Amino acid sequence: MMQLLCQLDTNDFPGWKRDFDTESGERMEAGLTLLQMWRDADSRSRVFLLFQVGHRPQAEQWLRKEQGFGGPMTATFLETA
Repeated sequence: MMQLLCQLDTNDFPGWKRDFDTESGERMEAGLTLLQMWRDADSRSRVFLLFQVGHRPQAEQWLRKEQGFGGPMTATFLETA
């Protein structure tokens, strides 16, 4: 089982979250299921997202597209040890 952990910074969390919610279909097509979303307790502009990955190549394609928008995003694919 594989997960994807993303970290991003946004100056407008409500606007970013609204856009994120409207793009759920694109994530589903990329084989991604959102498991959890967190906001940094000390830096409210920092967001962490944990996804279940159904198909890594499609997830990588989605990630390349997402990294082209807005602020910096880091991403790490994880496997259960």
